[in-house]
Amino acid sequence: MPPTRAWLVRHGQSEANAGIPGPDPGATPLTPLGRRQAERVAQAVPEAPALIVTSPFARARATAERTIARFPGSPVQEWPVQEYHYLGQFHDLATTSGEREPYVRAYWERADPHLVNGDAESFADLIDRVELCLTRLDQRPEGLVAVFTHGMFTMALLWWLLTGRGEVTTDAMRRFRTFADACRIPNGCIVELRYPGPVALPGSTAHLPAAT
Repeated sequence: MPPTRAWLVRHGQSEANAGIPGPDPGATPLTPLGRRQAERVAQAVPEAPALIVTSPFARARATAERTIARFPGSPVQEWPVQEYHYLGQFHDLATTSGEREPYVRAYWERADPHLVNGDAESFADLIDRVELCLTRLDQRPEGLVAVFTHGMFTMALLWWLLTGRGEVTTDAMRRFRTFADACRIPNGCIVELRYPGPVALPGSTAHLPAAT
């Protein structure tokens, strides 16, 4: 039996989200606001999850820790649901989003779904991870599965479901970029997948503290 529902939880605000540059995208810590968001997420979980999943990135693991502490009997697994990083040439440099913007724009204008920059991944690789996550969710036990993940990964999963899981082409990559530009998922937002389906419900931020 698949899970009754899955929660895709974007991590709390990280230092990178707050504009603080850092060289390692996987090691970015939470800000004080991000830690408060993580606590609010944990308090919003209505029952002991059948499974708690976290990405390998520090900000997602730190967000999940509050829920893990509240439900110590729930099993915990790490899945490759980390953020999409495609500018590998910046992985060892402390840069801001403004400094990376010209390279981001050039990457999406090129829209090569198999392009790999340095030690990053391609868009096709991202979709492979999305498919793996959906397959694993289909195999989970009945109950709530809480997946602590990231904004771009969540948007890719939602877009993949909404478009019928077709081919990964240049046109598809451009359509995803248009979707992502219009679909914002705040830090700490919860997007529910309802089974059978899965069917995606609107994201919720009602549980979050004010951004102060």
